[in-house]
Amino acid sequence: MAIRALQPKGFGRPLGMYSHGMEANGLVVVAGQVGIKPDGGMAGPDVQSQTRQVFENIATVVGAAGCTMRDVIRLQTFLVSADDIPGYMAARQEVFPRHFPSGVYPPNTLLVISRLVRPELRVEVEALAVRPTRKAAPGAARQRPKPSRRPARRR
Repeated sequence: MAIRALQPKGFGRPLGMYSHGMEANGLVVVAGQVGIKPDGGMAGPDVQSQTRQVFENIATVVGAAGCTMRDVIRLQTFLVSADDIPGYMAARQEVFPRHFPSGVYPPNTLLVISRLVRPELRVEVEALAVRPTRKAAPGAARQRPKPSRRPARRR
């Protein structure tokens, strides 16, 4: 089984001892992403600006595994206040049509928790994706081996 850590180019280091993502045999696990831009600065103090950045960060991490957001099969969201739910939903309505143009969205669990690792963070989202299998080039279909013209040897 091939396992590799995902560290997108130009992306800041994680806030702790973990990888932004891991890919193993086509399964891509994205660590909880927060509203921090690749340069390390906050996207903004509010849940909407942080949510927009979270989904850009997720897109970047899954992209490092050869995926797009359309390959995401599960999301798990953590908000620090139930008062942030409307802002979170508004930001999703803004960014989802671009990330999921078919209108088919991955399942999402939303939890309200007491806080995140840094007090200024309002939202964190984890993602799970499946890397698409590559289609064979035309004419590259596997051929059945031709039967041997020699009789089989008996032992």
